[in-house]
Amino acid sequence: MMNMNVLTVSQLNFYVKSLVDADANLENVFLTGEISNFTDHYQSGHFYFSLKDDKSVVRAVMFAAFARRVRFRPQNGTKVIVRGRVGVYEASGVYQVYVEDMQPDGVGALSLAFEQLKIKLAKEGLFDEKNKKALPRCPQRVGVITSETGAVFWDIQNVMKRRFPLAEIVFYPVLVQGDGAAEQIVRAIERFNDEDLCDVLIVARGGGSVEDLWAFNNEGLVRSIAGSKIPIVSAVGHETDLTLCDFAADLRAPTPSAAAELVVPDAQKLISDVEYWASYMKSLMQCRVGDYRKRLDGLTKQGALSSPNRALNDRKIALDALMMALKLNFKEIISSNKEEFFLAVSKLEALSPLKLLSSGYCVAVDGANKVISRLDQIEKGDKISVIVSDGKMECDVTGISFGGEGDGKGQIV
Repeated sequence: MMNMNVLTVSQLNFYVKSLVDADANLENVFLTGEISNFTDHYQSGHFYFSLKDDKSVVRAVMFAAFARRVRFRPQNGTKVIVRGRVGVYEASGVYQVYVEDMQPDGVGALSLAFEQLKIKLAKEGLFDEKNKKALPRCPQRVGVITSETGAVFWDIQNVMKRRFPLAEIVFYPVLVQGDGAAEQIVRAIERFNDEDLCDVLIVARGGGSVEDLWAFNNEGLVRSIAGSKIPIVSAVGHETDLTLCDFAADLRAPTPSAAAELVVPDAQKLISDVEYWASYMKSLMQCRVGDYRKRLDGLTKQGALSSPNRALNDRKIALDALMMALKLNFKEIISSNKEEFFLAVSKLEALSPLKLLSSGYCVAVDGANKVISRLDQIEKGDKISVIVSDGKMECDVTGISFGGEGDGKGQIV
């Protein structure tokens, strides 16, 4: 027992790790299995997961430098083929696969990544038709985002100059494939929007492989196109090529040249349309004027327009007759009112005190000019006035004599 070597756990793990690391067969292995226990450390960018089949499980790790190259989103249940080396994590004594490359088993990584992102963005509504903006009918400025080295820009320019030379082209050159291409296109779209550089925008590139067009499947670029205030036409690749930018754009063109035809009208057709409508309006106005001339000719041959003096004379005769009728009516009204007036006057005269005075009656009033109707209103020595029909007399009351008892009569002396 004393001759035996006693190892620490660390020594054992180190020894096993050295044996595994020294095995050339474990330096570059390919494994197929189903992902489980998947963890994406967003801060570090590392992937931690397990690979399993129907009998066994092995741990795996994929560091950020390799994880960034994965074209699809790994998730639990995805069958994959991985390449890497087998090693031992000395601290825990667990052996695991250090993955350097990962591909879906049975489907291309790019195709899977495309479908995964397409489903995600579609659920957010980025591809909804209700959010699509209409293209201006006659844009004054057309923005073009594409490479300055290819033939795409020249194709767009030639088509636009032929169809609608009045439109100004605002060109923004960018990379259209490889690292940094998507970010450059995003910055270009943002600048066009921030500075209001155009009325409609074309994002374009020529055809190529899926890898060549992959920048146009970038999530940031797709969101930038969907959020643009300026209408965007996507013209990426050939008619059979399809990118996520095509779904987010307000309109998809099968080719860059077709995009130029879609964003600007045909000037010759516009001129032809204007000439047609001008001819049509002229013909329509001539017909209208002809109809009105006929109606005017018909009116001038009848009624007042045919003989205005006769119509004027008829109106004068009618006016004279109306004036005669008015005068007659006024005479009748005045005569009737005159009779009623005289009758009222006679009634008033019958009640007039002046008429009584002319019959020999008189009226006595005191110094305050109040009518004396009773003897108790005056006293002996008062001055009174006696009014007769042709004047009045000033009198002094020298005496008052009352009539017999209870007869209510008396006299003033």
